[in-house]
Amino acid sequence: MSGTKPEHAFLPRRNWSSASELNGTQEPLLSPTDYDDEEFLRYLWREYLHPKEYEWVLIAGYIIVFVVALVGNVLVCVAVWKNHHMRTVTNYFIVNLSLADVLVTITCLPATLVVDITETWFFGQSLCKVIPYLQTVSVSVSVLTLSCIALDRWYAICHPLMFKSTAKRARNSIVVIWIVSCIIMIPQAIVMECSTMLPGLGNKTTLFTVCEERWGGEIYPKMYHTCFFLVTYIAPLCLMVLAYLQIFRKLWCRQIPGTSSVVQRKWKALQPASQPRGSAPQAKSRISAVAAEIKQIRARRKTARMLMVVLLVFAICYLPISILNVLKRVFGMFTHTEDRETVYAWFTFSHWLVYANSAANPIIYNFLSGICTWGCSPPCCQPGWRSEGRGRASLLNRPRCFTQEITVFSSVATVLQVPCERRPALL
Repeated sequence: MSGTKPEHAFLPRRNWSSASELNGTQEPLLSPTDYDDEEFLRYLWREYLHPKEYEWVLIAGYIIVFVVALVGNVLVCVAVWKNHHMRTVTNYFIVNLSLADVLVTITCLPATLVVDITETWFFGQSLCKVIPYLQTVSVSVSVLTLSCIALDRWYAICHPLMFKSTAKRARNSIVVIWIVSCIIMIPQAIVMECSTMLPGLGNKTTLFTVCEERWGGEIYPKMYHTCFFLVTYIAPLCLMVLAYLQIFRKLWCRQIPGTSSVVQRKWKALQPASQPRGSAPQAKSRISAVAAEIKQIRARRKTARMLMVVLLVFAICYLPISILNVLKRVFGMFTHTEDRETVYAWFTFSHWLVYANSAANPIIYNFLSGICTWGCSPPCCQPGWRSEGRGRASLLNRPRCFTQEITVFSSVATVLQVPCERRPALL
């Protein structure tokens, strides 16, 4: 959300706005008029810029998130790129989501960590405009990509005859997502400017330089951030929740082809005791059709489950910074608060949650879909690997008809929960 921009970290950790105020230890703050500039700067570094004990925990958390997000999302992209059979419509959108996560991890996470710890923008005027802009573009890309995934799954499962998604349409949609995101976030780059919190030392040091929004009037930031919150969080989230509720009803709550009751009725006519001798080929073909239905419904349920978890994690991770951003930018809270330490902690934790979402996504893909496990594992660990060593035999070394028979009968018997004495023998 727009609240992920680094300027939210520029809330001082202690209540100091003038040299006469007291810090948290009830010691008077030094000022450039009391001591020379170098001594004052050393005091600022020691008291305000050097990480405290609890901030080292924050640094460790950022490092872990950076490594996991970067490595995990790159592996997702590599897995889909290496395996042609994984280049499905949903996986194209997942790769786009991973690219957005890689972008925000590389360009924005290090800067946000430095700003959260030092309360200083060290990166100059140009990057003050570029980094927040890239951050909001990444958020917009993520939201629009999740929306396209939900729309694609909704059409494929609830209304399969109305619209057919293809890989080409998915690629075109991804291009449109990036173009739209880059255009609608241009105002964010325009209003970002650098300023110093210590005008007396502005020409001598960059300490406590802030990168924040500069609007022409009070009404403009309120309008912008209200629209941003509604367009990039509330509205897409509501639409995606409605779509997945219908998908859930279709896949789990209704009797659709492949569910247990339908297959059970088909299975009764396929049991060996009720079949005449000459109908074995027909029974096998019908069993294969039932098994195909079972396989399809299992795959759809697995994909829908994974996407629902991705959406839930996204909503949870972006909720705190979205609320804090609206409270600060729209309602003007935290400007004159006395407990700046608590406000600083909330903003810092909400920043970390945003980046933690980028690290959580590849973990979800791997555990609920197995993208990285299948695509990036050694050949000997992939399904269907054929061993050429002596004395070893994989499933593919067995006769083809025998393998198919095992797959079909085991799938049908498992889903139907047929009593053990009635299940076909596998060996």
